[in-house]
This record gives sequence, C-alpha cells and structure tokens, in this order.
Amino acid sequence: MYTPRLKEKYNNEVVEKLKKHFNYSSVMQVPKIEKICLNQGLGQAVGDKRMVDQAIVEMSDIAGQRAVPCISKKDVSNFKLRKGMPIGARVTLRGDRMYEFLDRLISVSIPRIRDFRGIRPKGFDGNGNFTMGVKEQIIFPEIDIDKVKHINGMDITFVTSAKTNEEAEALLSEFGFPFTKK
Repeated sequence: MYTPRLKEKYNNEVVEKLKKHFNYSSVMQVPKIEKICLNQGLGQAVGDKRMVDQAIVEMSDIAGQRAVPCISKKDVSNFKLRKGMPIGARVTLRGDRMYEFLDRLISVSIPRIRDFRGIRPKGFDGNGNFTMGVKEQIIFPEIDIDKVKHINGMDITFVTSAKTNEEAEALLSEFGFPFTKK
C-alpha cells in the first residue's frame, strides 16, 4: 500500500526528533499536522461570476480535491455585495492528500516564488497554527499559465495539534519548511 513520503518521514524521523527535543514522555504528545486549509478570496468576483468558477477549478487542480465556493453572509452596499453571492473558494485537506500537498508545496511550489528568501515565521496564532499567504497561484505546477486570466493569491493555513508556536515551528521545520532564521 502506498504511503506519502512526508507521512513516512513524520512516523520514522520527526516523531523521534521532537520527542527528544521537547522531552515528551509519550509518542502521543508529539504534535502533528491535522489539516491544511486553502482559501482564496475574490473581491472582484462581485462583478464577474465566472471568476469564482475559474478559482474553484484552479483550487481543485492545486489541492487534488474538489474546492467549494465561499458564500457571502450579509449584504454590504459599499462593495455591491448581496447575501448569498459567491465571493471565494476554499478546500480543506486531511490525511494522505494533505501530506501529498505539503510535499508538493515544500519541494516544488515554494522554490518557484520570485525573489524568495524564506518564509517569515510571524504567521503563528499562539495556539500552534500557522498561516502563510501566497501572492500568485501560478507558483503551483498544476496551473497552466496560458489559461490564467487573473493572478490571485491565497491563504494556506496549517492546523496542528501543537500547544505552542515553538512546537509548531519545530514540527514544520522538520518537514523542511524554509523559515527565515531569527
């Protein structure tokens, strides 16, 4: 049976390193990535409904799983926004698909970012979760640049079982996440 490369790495290497580093008494105390959430907000989609459809197709290609539209919850007259209008796309990855996406993100997509000098570790929320922004969806190899009409960014949130930011940063660093040094 096939197991993703980073899942094997987590089970064979990362657990032991983090257990020694933080002096955990049990393997069950070692933090793990629970899910990865991809979110793309499209402010211009108020005037063009096809933008949301295109974003759903692109997000589905990137994640390897069907994306769903985000629906507005209230009316905002300044933005010409009505309740129930689609204004973005999102997808949540768990299990093997999550590890596959993380592997592609770290080894292929992040190195394709222009003028990349590392990811600043300021996106931690205090509870062990990390959010980073991507300015262009074209860094992902699944996106055909010729078919892209609008360059859109997205937020990628890593939800971990870590209790502190230090544990979460150590976990993501062990997977090979390119954080800048402090």
